[in-house]
Amino acid sequence: MKIFVTGATGFIGSHIIPLLQKDGHQVIGLSRSNKSTDTLLKIGVEPYLGTIDDPETLIYAAQRADAIIHTAFDHDFTRFVENCEKDRNVILTLGKAIEGTSKTLIITSGVGIGDPGNGDLANEFTFNPNHPNPRIASEIAGNSLLEKGIDVRVVRLPQVHDTQHHGLISTYIQIAATQGLAAFVENELNSWSACHVTDVAELYRLVLKHGTKGMRYHAVGEEKILAKDIAKAVSEKLNIPVRSIPKAQMNEYFGWFSMFADKDLSASSAWTRKNLNWQPNSISLISDIYAS
Repeated sequence: MKIFVTGATGFIGSHIIPLLQKDGHQVIGLSRSNKSTDTLLKIGVEPYLGTIDDPETLIYAAQRADAIIHTAFDHDFTRFVENCEKDRNVILTLGKAIEGTSKTLIITSGVGIGDPGNGDLANEFTFNPNHPNPRIASEIAGNSLLEKGIDVRVVRLPQVHDTQHHGLISTYIQIAATQGLAAFVENELNSWSACHVTDVAELYRLVLKHGTKGMRYHAVGEEKILAKDIAKAVSEKLNIPVRSIPKAQMNEYFGWFSMFADKDLSASSAWTRKNLNWQPNSISLISDIYAS
């Protein structure tokens, strides 16, 4: 097949592409610069100039492809609400481009959207259109396309990592280094789920090959990592103190990161593993923090 990958030179997309090529697929990769174009050409990917800032520029590539894997996202979290709305528009535009066909559109969301709100791990079957997380906009857009008969599948991400990137935890490490203190919120059991990028890329491949229309899949290798354990690892890595801080001091210490600092983002992938025979087994998030 010919697969259109947005975010083709990004952290996750660049790991998905070799797996698609190994399966014999041709890849069209979204490019927004000459540098990205050169990178894609060197790895045997057809570059396609466009940008998620102007979703209409994506239509032609979507129409040429047999399937779409959408991983591109604007990660300026100081504009998180606006960027989630941007993603909604991109998804709707991609859907418009393939409406009336049997093409598959894989979109990306976050595992927090699967939080059932009762203290249990987030799961693949929970969907709340009124969820306070702005990223719900992506899945609402996906649902509207499903209602039009489009084959939409969702991959929900935790903190995706290797030794160079740790998802949002990379931002936390920068904050800790600047503050000279690795802090976590006292009396909170906030935690994170995580997965190594190579396992995440493999899940996208499996969702394309064996996934089911309308289903949500969790790319979770580690279900629950306490924030205080991450803080301890960061303190040892940076040789700075670790300390709990009251919730009232969150904004002063974390800034915009406060929207995540006291949240429980633990999640299960039991159903995903069973149904796709996905077996994440790469290095842990904390190990990658120490190795970075």
